[in-house]
This record gives sequence, structure tokens and C-alpha cells, in this order.
Amino acid sequence: MRTHLARVDAVLVQAVIAAALSFAHLHDLASAAGQDGWKAWAYPVSVDLLLVAAWRRLRSGASKAAGWCWFVVALAASLGANVATAGLLDLDDVPAWLRILVAGWPAVAFLGGTLLVHTPPAAEPVPVAVEPETAGPPADPEPLEPQLPAPHVPAALVAYARKLADEHRARTGSSIDHETLRARLNVPAPLADAIAARL
Repeated sequence: MRTHLARVDAVLVQAVIAAALSFAHLHDLASAAGQDGWKAWAYPVSVDLLLVAAWRRLRSGASKAAGWCWFVVALAASLGANVATAGLLDLDDVPAWLRILVAGWPAVAFLGGTLLVHTPPAAEPVPVAVEPETAGPPADPEPLEPQLPAPHVPAALVAYARKLADEHRARTGSSIDHETLRARLNVPAPLADAIAARL
């Protein structure tokens, strides 16, 4: 527990130091670029807020492209101020292009913050649970057509069919098949089957 607290305390101390230095550098750069007074203090706040919004989007686990894009933009602004105020830039004679960047930063930060906070992240697909197959005998397939009761067959029709079957056997030497019997009687298939069963 103490080791964990020591590690957290070290991280917090490092974060406070980095934030304070970066905050001061952003303030100094904004002030040198003509944004004096309260405006110079607002610049580091806007950079830090954009970093936090981007970090929260990255931690959400969705739509990471937007989070990384704005995180890099805010990080570049913070690092740029740190490097510019480290003696590489004459703060008494700031170039015009840097003044333009500093003046345009509020609009960029507002756009990034709005897109990160007020645009809902893309929804992740919901996994579909697949039920495991249970072992056991296969279920009997249900009939595709409903079972109909056997049709009533008149005795005279059976007698006529028997006569046709006898003629077919005498002519061909083989029993008459269902299709031929149905065609000769000109009856539906179920009726033909019922007649054939009585022959």
C-alpha cells in the first residue's frame, strides 16, 4: 500500500511541476504575442482543457481518431510554447506568423473542445450471444405441408382403376405405376395414391 501511494505521489508531483511550467510558458508566449492581461492567462487554460477533453475521449475507448487528433494539436501548442520560451525566440520581437497563430488559437481550441465533448462517440457493435448446441437426438423435422385426411374413394372409381391396372399388366407385363394411373384417371395425386393403395 505504501509503495502504491509513493508511486501515485511521485506521479502527482511530476504532473503538478509539468503543468505549472507549461502553464507559465504558454502565458509568457501569449503575453509576448500581444495578448496581455487576463487574455494571457486564458491561453494556458484553453490548452489544458483541450488536452483533458482529448484524453477523456481516448480513455472512453471509442472514436479514438478524433481524440488523438486533438490531443496532438494541444500537445503541439504546449510543446511549442515550451520550446519558444526556452531562449530560441526573442520574446521582445515575436514574428508575425506566431502572433497569427496565438490570435487564432481560441477558435481552434473551441472547435476541438466542442467536437470532443458534444459529439457522441461511435457506438461499438454489440456482440451477439450464440447459444451452444445441446447434445441429444435430433428433433424430427416438421412436415412442410399439413397432413390432410385420406380422400374418400368411391367403389366405382376403384373398380375402374382396377380394370385399367389389369389392362396395363396384360399389355406391358408390369404393374401400373402411380403417375400413369393418375394420368389415366385424370385425378389429383392424393386421390390417385388412395386408389393405388386399394388395388
